[in-house]
Amino acid sequence: MSKDSIQDAVHKNLEKYFRDLGEQPASNIYDMVVLAVEKPMLEMVMTRAASNQSQAADMLGINRNTLRKKLQQHGLL
Repeated sequence: MSKDSIQDAVHKNLEKYFRDLGEQPASNIYDMVVLAVEKPMLEMVMTRAASNQSQAADMLGINRNTLRKKLQQHGLL
């Protein structure tokens, strides 16, 4: 899956979200999208890194402490 196909998937899902909302106001979209994407991304990267947090942090391009915080936030530790 390329970066473009991931962006396309997000775009299509947001289009559906807004269509389903109809005339209702939208709120907290940023948090909704980040939370929806972040947890499965962390799960997949941790699997790929064989649960090695240092390796996973390198793959994600983030600090290991930041990774630990995000894993805790998502109940993955």
